Amino acid sequence: MRAVVVRAFGDRPVVEDVPDPVAPPGGVVVRVDATGLCRSDWHAWAGHDPDVVLPHVPGHELAGTVESLGAGLDGADGPDGPAVGDRVTAPFVLGCGTCARCRAGDQQVCERQEQPGFTYWGSFAERVVVPRAATNLVRLPDEVGDDAAALLGCRYTTAFRALVAVGRLAAGETVAVHGCGGVGLSAVQLAVAAGARVVAVDPSPAARTLAGRLGAAAAVDPTGLAWAEVAGAVRDAAGGGLDVSLDALGSEATCAASLAGLRPRGRHVQVGLLPEALGDPQVPLRLVVAGELELLGSHGMAAHAYPPLLALVASGRLDPTVLVTRTVDLDGGAAALAAMGDAPGAGVTLVRP
Repeated sequence: MRAVVVRAFGDRPVVEDVPDPVAPPGGVVVRVDATGLCRSDWHAWAGHDPDVVLPHVPGHELAGTVESLGAGLDGADGPDGPAVGDRVTAPFVLGCGTCARCRAGDQQVCERQEQPGFTYWGSFAERVVVPRAATNLVRLPDEVGDDAAALLGCRYTTAFRALVAVGRLAAGETVAVHGCGGVGLSAVQLAVAAGARVVAVDPSPAARTLAGRLGAAAAVDPTGLAWAEVAGAVRDAAGGGLDVSLDALGSEATCAASLAGLRPRGRHVQVGLLPEALGDPQVPLRLVVAGELELLGSHGMAAHAYPPLLALVASGRLDPTVLVTRTVDLDGGAAALAAMGDAPGAGVTLVRP
Protein backbone atom coordinates (compact mmCIF):
# COMPACT_ATOMS: atom_id res chain seq x y z
CA MET A 1 0.00 0.00 0.00
CA ARG A 2 0.97 3.67 -0.29
CA ALA A 3 1.62 5.62 2.90
CA VAL A 4 3.14 8.88 4.15
CA VAL A 5 6.43 7.88 5.81
CA VAL A 6 8.48 9.99 8.24
CA ARG A 7 12.13 8.88 8.16
CA ALA A 8 13.68 11.78 10.09
CA PHE A 9 11.99 14.11 12.56
CA GLY A 10 11.44 17.51 11.00
CA ASP A 11 12.29 16.39 7.46
CA ARG A 12 9.58 16.43 4.84
CA PRO A 13 7.82 13.03 4.81
CA VAL A 14 7.57 11.06 1.59
CA VAL A 15 4.89 8.84 0.08
CA GLU A 16 6.20 5.29 -0.34
CA ASP A 17 5.02 1.77 -1.01
CA VAL A 18 5.08 -0.16 2.27
CA PRO A 19 3.85 -3.65 3.23
CA ASP A 20 0.12 -4.09 3.74
CA PRO A 21 -0.88 -4.42 7.41
CA VAL A 22 -2.21 -7.71 8.75
CA ALA A 23 -5.21 -7.85 11.07
CA PRO A 24 -4.13 -8.97 14.56
CA PRO A 25 -6.21 -11.46 16.58
CA GLY A 26 -9.40 -9.71 17.59
CA GLY A 27 -8.60 -6.72 15.39
CA VAL A 28 -9.35 -5.53 11.87
CA VAL A 29 -7.71 -3.86 8.90
CA VAL A 30 -9.60 -0.78 7.73
CA ARG A 31 -9.35 0.66 4.23
CA VAL A 32 -8.92 4.37 4.89
CA ASP A 33 -11.49 6.46 3.01
CA ALA A 34 -10.71 9.75 4.77
CA THR A 35 -8.38 10.95 7.51
CA GLY A 36 -7.92 14.35 9.14
CA LEU A 37 -4.70 16.30 9.62
CA CYS A 38 -4.31 17.39 13.25
CA ARG A 39 -1.70 19.41 15.12
CA SER A 40 -0.94 16.28 17.14
CA ASP A 41 0.31 14.73 13.88
CA TRP A 42 2.66 17.69 13.51
CA HIS A 43 4.00 17.13 17.06
CA ALA A 44 4.72 13.49 16.14
CA TRP A 45 6.48 14.55 12.91
CA ALA A 46 8.51 17.17 14.80
CA GLY A 47 9.81 14.60 17.31
CA HIS A 48 7.90 15.88 20.35
CA ASP A 49 6.30 12.52 21.17
CA PRO A 50 8.54 9.90 22.83
CA ASP A 51 6.23 7.07 21.64
CA VAL A 52 7.04 7.66 17.98
CA VAL A 53 9.72 5.36 16.55
CA LEU A 54 11.15 5.96 13.07
CA PRO A 55 10.35 5.18 10.33
CA HIS A 56 6.79 6.12 11.05
CA VAL A 57 3.40 6.63 9.41
CA PRO A 58 1.36 9.39 11.14
CA GLY A 59 -2.40 9.89 11.19
CA HIS A 60 -4.99 9.16 13.88
CA GLU A 61 -8.35 10.55 12.69
CA LEU A 62 -9.83 7.94 10.42
CA ALA A 63 -12.94 6.71 8.71
CA GLY A 64 -13.11 3.76 6.37
CA THR A 65 -14.35 0.31 5.55
CA VAL A 66 -13.46 -2.96 7.25
CA GLU A 67 -11.37 -4.93 4.77
CA SER A 68 -10.21 -7.95 6.77
CA LEU A 69 -10.78 -9.58 10.16
CA GLY A 70 -8.24 -11.02 12.57
CA ALA A 71 -8.47 -14.42 14.22
CA GLY A 72 -11.49 -14.73 16.51
CA LEU A 73 -13.65 -12.40 14.40
CA ASP A 74 -15.18 -15.02 12.15
CA GLY A 75 -18.84 -14.16 12.64
CA ALA A 76 -19.09 -15.88 16.02
CA ASP A 77 -19.67 -12.47 17.61
CA GLY A 78 -23.18 -12.37 16.18
CA PRO A 79 -24.85 -9.39 14.48
CA ASP A 80 -23.01 -6.87 16.69
CA GLY A 81 -19.57 -8.08 15.66
CA PRO A 82 -17.58 -6.40 12.88
CA ALA A 83 -17.96 -7.64 9.32
CA VAL A 84 -16.07 -7.02 6.12
CA GLY A 85 -17.69 -4.03 4.41
CA ASP A 86 -18.76 -2.23 7.61
CA ARG A 87 -18.21 1.53 7.57
CA VAL A 88 -16.34 2.39 10.74
CA THR A 89 -14.26 4.84 12.72
CA ALA A 90 -12.27 4.54 15.95
CA PRO A 91 -11.01 6.79 18.77
CA PHE A 92 -7.41 7.94 18.68
CA VAL A 93 -6.90 6.26 22.07
CA LEU A 94 -7.43 2.52 21.74
CA GLY A 95 -8.04 0.65 24.96
CA CYS A 96 -6.72 -2.80 25.88
CA GLY A 97 -10.19 -3.79 27.12
CA THR A 98 -8.95 -5.58 30.24
CA CYS A 99 -7.15 -3.12 32.56
CA ALA A 100 -8.90 -1.47 35.51
CA ARG A 101 -9.53 1.74 33.57
CA CYS A 102 -11.05 -0.12 30.62
CA ARG A 103 -13.24 -2.23 32.90
CA ALA A 104 -14.53 1.03 34.39
CA GLY A 105 -15.39 2.32 30.89
CA ASP A 106 -12.52 4.82 30.79
CA GLN A 107 -10.70 3.49 27.74
CA GLN A 108 -9.48 7.01 26.91
CA VAL A 109 -6.99 6.70 29.79
CA CYS A 110 -6.25 2.98 29.36
CA GLU A 111 -3.13 1.86 31.20
CA ARG A 112 -1.94 -0.03 28.09
CA GLN A 113 -3.40 2.19 25.40
CA GLU A 114 -2.31 2.25 21.79
CA GLN A 115 -2.63 5.21 19.44
CA PRO A 116 -2.56 4.98 15.64
CA GLY A 117 -0.07 7.47 14.28
CA PHE A 118 1.86 7.50 17.56
CA THR A 119 2.50 4.10 19.14
CA TYR A 120 2.05 2.30 15.80
CA TRP A 121 1.63 3.20 12.12
CA GLY A 122 -1.39 5.37 11.49
CA SER A 123 -3.97 6.40 8.93
CA PHE A 124 -1.96 8.52 6.46
CA ALA A 125 -2.05 5.39 4.36
CA GLU A 126 -4.38 3.31 2.27
CA ARG A 127 -4.96 0.89 5.18
CA VAL A 128 -4.66 0.94 8.95
CA VAL A 129 -5.06 -1.56 11.78
CA VAL A 130 -7.62 -1.15 14.57
CA PRO A 131 -6.76 -3.65 17.35
CA ARG A 132 -9.31 -5.13 19.76
CA ALA A 133 -12.32 -4.33 17.62
CA ALA A 134 -14.82 -5.23 20.35
CA THR A 135 -13.45 -2.39 22.49
CA ASN A 136 -12.39 0.18 19.91
CA LEU A 137 -14.36 -0.06 16.68
CA VAL A 138 -17.32 2.28 16.07
CA ARG A 139 -19.83 1.39 13.35
CA LEU A 140 -21.07 4.44 11.44
CA PRO A 141 -24.73 5.25 10.71
CA ASP A 142 -25.57 5.64 7.02
CA GLU A 143 -26.35 9.31 7.64
CA VAL A 144 -22.74 10.07 8.74
CA GLY A 145 -20.42 10.41 5.76
CA ASP A 146 -16.74 9.49 5.64
CA ASP A 147 -15.50 13.08 5.77
CA ALA A 148 -17.57 13.90 8.85
CA ALA A 149 -16.61 10.65 10.56
CA ALA A 150 -12.90 11.21 9.96
CA LEU A 151 -13.10 14.49 11.87
CA LEU A 152 -14.77 12.89 14.89
CA GLY A 153 -11.89 10.64 15.92
CA CYS A 154 -9.84 13.32 17.65
CA ARG A 155 -11.04 16.89 17.44
CA TYR A 156 -14.82 16.53 17.81
CA THR A 157 -14.75 13.67 20.30
CA THR A 158 -12.09 15.50 22.32
CA ALA A 159 -14.07 18.74 22.28
CA PHE A 160 -17.39 17.01 22.99
CA ARG A 161 -16.16 15.14 26.03
CA ALA A 162 -14.12 18.12 27.28
CA LEU A 163 -17.14 20.39 27.23
CA VAL A 164 -19.95 18.03 28.22
CA ALA A 165 -18.53 15.29 30.44
CA VAL A 166 -15.47 17.04 31.92
CA GLY A 167 -16.26 20.77 31.77
CA ARG A 168 -19.99 20.23 32.55
CA LEU A 169 -20.89 23.14 30.28
CA ALA A 170 -24.54 24.21 30.62
CA ALA A 171 -26.80 26.36 28.49
CA GLY A 172 -26.42 30.04 29.37
CA GLU A 173 -22.82 29.74 30.57
CA THR A 174 -19.86 31.55 29.02
CA VAL A 175 -16.86 29.64 27.69
CA ALA A 176 -13.55 30.71 26.13
CA VAL A 177 -11.73 28.60 23.58
CA HIS A 178 -8.00 29.36 23.43
CA GLY A 179 -6.67 28.18 20.07
CA CYS A 180 -9.08 27.88 17.16
CA GLY A 181 -7.52 25.08 15.20
CA GLY A 182 -9.41 21.87 14.56
CA VAL A 183 -10.17 21.00 18.20
CA GLY A 184 -10.86 24.61 19.13
CA LEU A 185 -13.27 25.25 16.27
CA SER A 186 -15.01 21.96 17.06
CA ALA A 187 -15.40 23.21 20.63
CA VAL A 188 -16.82 26.53 19.41
CA GLN A 189 -19.41 24.75 17.28
CA LEU A 190 -20.36 22.29 20.03
CA ALA A 191 -20.56 24.97 22.74
CA VAL A 192 -22.85 27.13 20.60
CA ALA A 193 -25.05 24.08 19.97
CA ALA A 194 -25.20 23.57 23.75
CA GLY A 195 -26.54 27.12 24.24
CA ALA A 196 -23.35 28.67 25.65
CA ARG A 197 -21.85 32.09 24.85
CA VAL A 198 -18.41 31.62 23.29
CA VAL A 199 -15.32 33.83 23.24
CA ALA A 200 -12.78 32.63 20.65
CA VAL A 201 -9.06 33.39 21.15
CA ASP A 202 -6.61 33.00 18.26
CA PRO A 203 -3.90 35.09 16.57
CA SER A 204 -5.13 34.13 13.09
CA PRO A 205 -7.72 36.50 11.59
CA ALA A 206 -9.00 33.65 9.41
CA ALA A 207 -9.47 31.39 12.45
CA ARG A 208 -11.29 34.13 14.36
CA THR A 209 -13.53 34.80 11.36
CA LEU A 210 -14.36 31.10 11.04
CA ALA A 211 -15.12 30.93 14.78
CA GLY A 212 -17.54 33.83 14.30
CA ARG A 213 -19.26 32.02 11.46
CA LEU A 214 -19.68 29.04 13.75
CA GLY A 215 -21.44 31.21 16.31
CA ALA A 216 -18.76 32.66 18.61
CA ALA A 217 -20.14 35.84 20.18
CA ALA A 218 -16.75 37.55 20.51
CA ALA A 219 -13.14 37.05 19.50
CA VAL A 220 -9.83 38.12 21.01
CA ASP A 221 -6.52 38.55 19.17
CA PRO A 222 -3.70 37.62 21.60
CA THR A 223 -0.93 38.85 19.28
CA GLY A 224 1.67 40.82 21.22
CA LEU A 225 -0.15 40.44 24.54
CA ALA A 226 1.11 38.85 27.75
CA TRP A 227 -1.07 36.07 29.11
CA ALA A 228 -2.50 38.33 31.84
CA GLU A 229 -3.51 40.87 29.18
CA VAL A 230 -5.16 38.15 27.12
CA ALA A 231 -7.09 37.03 30.19
CA GLY A 232 -8.22 40.61 30.82
CA ALA A 233 -9.41 41.00 27.23
CA VAL A 234 -11.29 37.72 27.45
CA ARG A 235 -12.96 38.70 30.72
CA ASP A 236 -14.05 41.99 29.14
CA ALA A 237 -15.44 40.17 26.11
CA ALA A 238 -17.25 37.73 28.41
CA GLY A 239 -18.77 40.48 30.51
CA GLY A 240 -16.86 39.77 33.70
CA GLY A 241 -15.48 36.26 33.62
CA LEU A 242 -15.85 32.75 32.32
CA ASP A 243 -17.63 29.69 33.66
CA VAL A 244 -15.53 27.33 31.55
CA SER A 245 -12.30 27.83 29.61
CA LEU A 246 -10.53 25.44 27.25
CA ASP A 247 -6.88 25.52 26.28
CA ALA A 248 -7.25 23.83 22.91
CA LEU A 249 -3.74 24.73 21.72
CA GLY A 250 -1.39 23.63 24.49
CA SER A 251 1.21 26.19 25.52
CA GLU A 252 2.34 27.91 28.69
CA ALA A 253 0.75 31.19 27.58
CA THR A 254 -2.61 29.72 26.54
CA CYS A 255 -2.88 27.58 29.67
CA ALA A 256 -2.10 30.57 31.91
CA ALA A 257 -4.52 32.88 30.09
CA SER A 258 -7.24 30.25 30.24
CA LEU A 259 -6.91 29.89 34.00
CA ALA A 260 -6.72 33.63 34.60
CA GLY A 261 -9.88 34.37 32.62
CA LEU A 262 -12.15 32.32 34.87
CA ARG A 263 -14.60 33.71 37.38
CA PRO A 264 -14.52 32.17 40.92
CA ARG A 265 -15.47 28.47 40.88
CA GLY A 266 -14.79 28.32 37.15
CA ARG A 267 -13.52 25.21 35.31
CA HIS A 268 -10.36 25.13 33.20
CA VAL A 269 -10.10 22.15 30.85
CA GLN A 270 -6.69 21.35 29.37
CA VAL A 271 -7.18 19.79 25.96
CA GLY A 272 -4.17 20.92 23.94
CA LEU A 273 -1.08 18.78 24.30
CA LEU A 274 1.81 20.11 26.40
CA PRO A 275 4.60 17.91 25.02
CA GLU A 276 7.21 16.75 27.51
CA ALA A 277 9.96 17.71 25.07
CA LEU A 278 8.93 21.37 25.34
CA GLY A 279 9.19 21.43 29.13
CA ASP A 280 6.58 21.76 31.86
CA PRO A 281 4.66 25.07 31.79
CA GLN A 282 4.72 27.59 34.62
CA VAL A 283 1.13 28.70 35.18
CA PRO A 284 -0.57 30.81 37.90
CA LEU A 285 -1.77 28.05 40.20
CA ARG A 286 -2.21 30.64 42.98
CA LEU A 287 -5.43 31.58 41.17
CA VAL A 288 -6.74 28.04 41.58
CA VAL A 289 -6.76 28.36 45.37
CA ALA A 290 -7.96 31.95 45.55
CA GLY A 291 -10.84 31.38 43.15
CA GLU A 292 -11.53 27.73 44.00
CA LEU A 293 -11.01 26.92 40.35
CA GLU A 294 -11.16 23.43 38.90
CA LEU A 295 -8.13 22.39 36.86
CA LEU A 296 -9.21 19.50 34.63
CA GLY A 297 -7.74 17.40 31.86
CA SER A 298 -9.55 15.72 29.00
CA HIS A 299 -8.03 13.13 26.68
CA GLY A 300 -10.27 11.93 23.87
CA MET A 301 -13.36 9.79 24.25
CA ALA A 302 -13.99 6.05 24.45
CA ALA A 303 -15.73 4.20 21.61
CA HIS A 304 -18.78 3.33 23.72
CA ALA A 305 -19.45 7.06 24.26
CA TYR A 306 -19.83 7.90 20.55
CA PRO A 307 -23.62 7.40 20.06
CA PRO A 308 -24.78 10.86 21.33
CA LEU A 309 -22.23 12.63 19.13
CA LEU A 310 -23.04 10.45 16.11
CA ALA A 311 -26.72 11.20 16.68
CA LEU A 312 -26.02 14.95 16.54
CA VAL A 313 -24.29 14.51 13.18
CA ALA A 314 -26.87 12.08 11.80
CA SER A 315 -29.72 14.46 12.70
CA GLY A 316 -28.06 17.37 10.91
CA ARG A 317 -27.72 19.46 14.08
CA LEU A 318 -23.93 19.22 13.83
CA ASP A 319 -21.95 19.28 10.57
CA PRO A 320 -18.22 18.67 11.12
CA THR A 321 -17.49 19.14 7.42
CA VAL A 322 -17.97 22.91 7.68
CA LEU A 323 -14.44 22.98 9.13
CA VAL A 324 -12.91 21.38 6.02
CA THR A 325 -11.06 24.05 4.06
CA ARG A 326 -8.89 21.77 1.94
CA THR A 327 -8.99 18.17 0.68
CA VAL A 328 -5.80 16.51 -0.58
CA ASP A 329 -4.35 13.13 -1.51
CA LEU A 330 -1.46 11.43 0.30
CA ASP A 331 1.16 13.55 -1.47
CA GLY A 332 -0.69 16.70 -0.50
CA GLY A 333 -1.05 15.40 3.03
CA ALA A 334 2.71 14.92 3.34
CA ALA A 335 3.32 18.50 2.26
CA ALA A 336 0.57 19.89 4.52
CA LEU A 337 1.96 18.03 7.53
CA ALA A 338 5.44 19.49 7.07
CA ALA A 339 4.02 23.01 6.59
CA MET A 340 1.73 22.94 9.59
CA GLY A 341 4.18 24.42 12.09
CA ASP A 342 4.89 27.51 10.00
CA ALA A 343 1.48 27.96 8.38
CA PRO A 344 -1.22 26.09 10.32
CA GLY A 345 -4.00 27.94 8.49
CA ALA A 346 -7.67 27.98 9.41
CA GLY A 347 -10.01 25.04 9.36
CA VAL A 348 -9.11 21.44 8.67
CA THR A 349 -7.16 19.66 5.94
CA LEU A 350 -8.74 16.34 5.01
CA VAL A 351 -6.69 13.59 3.39
CA ARG A 352 -8.34 11.05 1.08
CA PRO A 353 -5.80 8.27 0.38
